[in-house]
Amino acid sequence: MHVFKFGGASVKDATGVRNLELILRKTGFDKHLIVVSAMGKTTNALETVISNYFLNKTQLQSSLQDVKKYHNAILLNLFDDVSHPVFKRTSALFDELNSFFDRNKSPDYNFVYDQVIGYGELVSTVIVSEYLNYVGIKNNWLDVRDCIKTDNFYRRANVDWEATQAAIHTQCNTSILNITQGFLGSDANNFTTTLGREGSDYTAAIFAYCLNAQAVSIWKDVPGVLNADPRYFDNAQLLHKISYREAIELAFYGASVIHPKTLQPLQQKEIPLYVKSFNHPDEPGTSVSKGMGIEPLIPCYIVKKNQVLIALSSLDFSYIVEDNISEIFSLLHVYKMKVNVIQNSAISFSVCVENNYNNLPELLQHLKAKFKVECHEEVSLYTIRHYDQEAIAQLELGKVILLKQLTQETMQMVAK
Repeated sequence: MHVFKFGGASVKDATGVRNLELILRKTGFDKHLIVVSAMGKTTNALETVISNYFLNKTQLQSSLQDVKKYHNAILLNLFDDVSHPVFKRTSALFDELNSFFDRNKSPDYNFVYDQVIGYGELVSTVIVSEYLNYVGIKNNWLDVRDCIKTDNFYRRANVDWEATQAAIHTQCNTSILNITQGFLGSDANNFTTTLGREGSDYTAAIFAYCLNAQAVSIWKDVPGVLNADPRYFDNAQLLHKISYREAIELAFYGASVIHPKTLQPLQQKEIPLYVKSFNHPDEPGTSVSKGMGIEPLIPCYIVKKNQVLIALSSLDFSYIVEDNISEIFSLLHVYKMKVNVIQNSAISFSVCVENNYNNLPELLQHLKAKFKVECHEEVSLYTIRHYDQEAIAQLELGKVILLKQLTQETMQMVAK
C-alpha cells in the first residue's frame, strides 16, 4: 500500500488534474490511496462564504456561486459530455451545502466552519475520482468522514485512533485505488470535523499508519523540503534527506511544507515520507526517514506571521512563580491560544501566541485583573534551526527585536 497526497495547488485547474493522472501512470496506482485537498484557493473562498453567512447574508449566495463557477469551469474543461454524472454529483454537493445554511440553528462559528469548509475537499475528490474513471483509471471514492473519527473540538479535532483504525479497515479496499479527502473527519454524532489548516498531510499519515503503508508521498509545488520558504527568503536550498526527529522539530517551529502532526504516526511505524514536486515528478525530492539530522547541514529559516506577543509582569513586583505560570497557561488553554514561544524571568513572563479563535480581547481583560500587560499584535516569529552567527546577523537586519532566545541548535526571535 502506498499513500499519495495532492495539495490544492496540484489540482487548481484542469491541467493540474490531468497532471495528477500522468503522475499515477508513471508511478503506478495499484494498491494506492490518494488524499486530495480542495482545489486551488477554494478553502479561502469558502471562508469568505462562512464570513458572509454570519456577517453579510446578502452576499452569501454570490460568494457561494463564485465557488461553484470555479469548479464548473474545471468540469467543462475535463469532461466533453455535460450529461456526465459528475455534473449532477457536484451540483448535489452544493445543494447540500445550501440546505445546511437553510436549516442550521447553531450560532457557533467553529461548528459552522467545520460543516461548511469540507465541501471543498468533497467536490475536488468527486471531480478527480470521476475524471480518473473517465480516462480508464478505475478507483473507489471514499468519504473520509466514515474513516477518520475524532472528538468534537471543531477546527482542530483530535483523532480517536482505535475507532479510526477499525473504520479504515472496514471502509478501505486495499487491493484497488482509493481516493479520499484530506483535512476532514467526523465526531461521535457524525458532524464533520477538521484537523486544522493544512491537515491533509496528517490525513495521509493517518491512513498510512492504519494501513501499514510502504510509504507516503506528498506532491507539492516546490522541489521538496527547502531550508527556507522562498516566499520570504532568498536562495532557498533543497534538503535531500531529513530524519523524523529533525522534520518534527522543523514542523513544530512552523515549517510549512509538512504538517506538525504528520510525522509522529509515520515515525512510530518507520514509514518513509517523500516530499516531491508535481511539476517534476521524476526528481527525487526530499526523503524523511529514520536516520541522523539533515543533509546538507545548513541553517533552516522559518517565519510565522500574524503572531501576538504578550508580556506580563506582576503589579507589585513580586515574583512570577509556579502558581502564576500555571494560571497563565490555564487561561491560554481556555481561550484556545496556540503557544509558540515562552520566556520568563523572576518578575516577567512573555509568550508568543496565535490568536486563531479571535479570543484575544477576552484573554487580555482576564490577564489585566492580575498582571501588568503589554501586548504587541501583528508581529512575526522567526526561527533558525542550526544557526550560525552570520545567519542571525542577516536575519536581524532592519528589524525591531522584541524577544530573542537561543538554545544549542535553535534561535528564535519575535520582531516587527
